[in-house]
Amino acid sequence: MKITFEGNKKINATVGDFVIKTDQPKHQGGEESEPNPFQLFLASLGTCSGIFIKSFLDKRDISSDGITLSVHPNFNKEKYMLDDILIKIHLPENFDAKYEGALVSAAKLCLVGKHLSVPHNVEVVRD
Repeated sequence: MKITFEGNKKINATVGDFVIKTDQPKHQGGEESEPNPFQLFLASLGTCSGIFIKSFLDKRDISSDGITLSVHPNFNKEKYMLDDILIKIHLPENFDAKYEGALVSAAKLCLVGKHLSVPHNVEVVRD
């Protein structure tokens, strides 16, 4: 992964053949042309949970139509950190209730979420 500076507050990450673009909110000097890095962090958690749900549904030939997830961070302004993150699975009315618990269990298999459950050291060094 390579991180590059693209002007003003735009920072990009190149991952293989993909470029993930970020920007900052206007009140922080950015243009709000792209998600900010923290939004991408939360999106990675939500989409990771989503792929485990999708895999569960696909294995049982259950449609994902009408199913959505929402990510709700509980931000502690004093610590300037998250206290916790709630992921809600929204199901259509006709969804078979017998699978609801299994969907929650599937979402919890997300590797991004598992990595958040243990402390990690992030080291930054000069090359």
